[in-house]
Amino acid sequence: MSNEKSQPQDIGGSNRVRTTSECSITSDDGPASSFTGRRIEYYFIPVKNSGGQRTTSQTFMVASGITAASPPKFVSLEEIMQAANGMRDMNLVHQIVVDENFRLEKAEPEPNTVQKVIKDTMHKVFWDVLREELSCDPPCYKQAFILLEEIKEILLDLLLPQHTKIKQQICEVLDIPLIKQQAEKGILDFQYYANYIISTMAKMCAQVRDEKIEQLRETTEVVDVYKGILETLELMQLDMANFTLQMIRPDIINHSVELEREKFATFLQVQTDGLQHTRNWLLQHINTSEPVPSNVEYEKFIRSCSKRAFTSACIEFLDWDGNKPYPETFLLDEDRLHDLQMQTFRLVAAATILLITLSNIGADLQTISSFKLELKNHITILLQTVKNQRDLEEEMPNVAEQVINDVRQAQQKHKFSTFDAATEEAFKKLIIDIGKEDHKVRNIVKQRVKEFFLDIIESATAAPQKVPTGFSALQKELTAIAGQFLRIVSHNSTVFCIYYFDIVAAALPKSG
Repeated sequence: MSNEKSQPQDIGGSNRVRTTSECSITSDDGPASSFTGRRIEYYFIPVKNSGGQRTTSQTFMVASGITAASPPKFVSLEEIMQAANGMRDMNLVHQIVVDENFRLEKAEPEPNTVQKVIKDTMHKVFWDVLREELSCDPPCYKQAFILLEEIKEILLDLLLPQHTKIKQQICEVLDIPLIKQQAEKGILDFQYYANYIISTMAKMCAQVRDEKIEQLRETTEVVDVYKGILETLELMQLDMANFTLQMIRPDIINHSVELEREKFATFLQVQTDGLQHTRNWLLQHINTSEPVPSNVEYEKFIRSCSKRAFTSACIEFLDWDGNKPYPETFLLDEDRLHDLQMQTFRLVAAATILLITLSNIGADLQTISSFKLELKNHITILLQTVKNQRDLEEEMPNVAEQVINDVRQAQQKHKFSTFDAATEEAFKKLIIDIGKEDHKVRNIVKQRVKEFFLDIIESATAAPQKVPTGFSALQKELTAIAGQFLRIVSHNSTVFCIYYFDIVAAALPKSG
């Protein structure tokens, strides 16, 4: 095994969530929330029960991202809908908090779907009608007026309150009654207004849209120009929404905890036992035979037990059985946790391959950084599609061939002695064996990762942590996963600690 020095690494840093205030972000318009004119859509997903009939409670649970432990009883439709709307608000805020790269994106129907066909057809009809009307003699501007009015509204929506001068100019130039009068007199210059709109957009858009603006200026066909204008304005709306979101993100984070607690409490009111899976998950890490101290120290003792159980239970997510339901308190992060589990699985495999390779190629080649970087990149690429143990076993022969090829080329390049046929074959077997589920070195590497994550979660500060031995070449990847994991766990602990405390207190004997 290679001798590597562990380096301290700042994981998470200022991203640790330590907030307790209340959030006032709510949605008044039902199943959608908006930022600067951009609407985020949420959909109900109908679910059938065993009898083939759809149930309101099941529809709510899927739409809100929560799976019921048991069917709700004696709950009105209004209460269920309120809870569903609350969970959607909670889901949006939660995504903003735990995902530092969260951005709003343009909603597009899936390819080859009815929705996609309908949308494309409607858009084509609109532009075809506009083109036909403008080609008439004399031209008809019915569609054009609708288009100009919409463009005007979007431009005004993109302005900030202090932009009074440019707002006044837009209203004066894009004066629809005046434009209609020009059309009636046959003096309407539709291209003039296109040029003005593009010029105005150039002053308002983000730098990343400059290329799009130049493309519009070079477009000569008037309908194509206006089509491009609308498409670019949609992008500008999205840019403004994400800019606004970035500005208010610190406030959302600071106020998110109480909002999530409030919405989750509302959800629990419509559930017979909305913490069943959370309880089962947490209590596996509790020692119920541990002696309980006197009344004076009881609360402190329960809090300590709760924290230890929570941190240990969170490490379990790295090996989570996909057939087992997630704790209800983590269901908003189910996809993220599953993705982190796969990333960690691939990372452990890559680290093991590097460790065994560097331990068997000789000290001279171990010291060449460019070789280690190239080898790491090739291994990482080959493992990109690996999701589980079976995938890994199937991919390892390809990985072994690539590793041997990289080693052979490096030995020849630097004029080191090369492997003979027998040594190369034995080395190839060493690499392929890494894919076995009970591989000792891989299990040791995985344990190091778990201990590293556990140290990060348990740390009361944002102090740097030592990267485990064998991960120097994969330090960036390891710390990226650890940072994501820390944000999820830290925020969850802050939001749901009151439930974890109650679960542990109920499981342990009462103080004397």
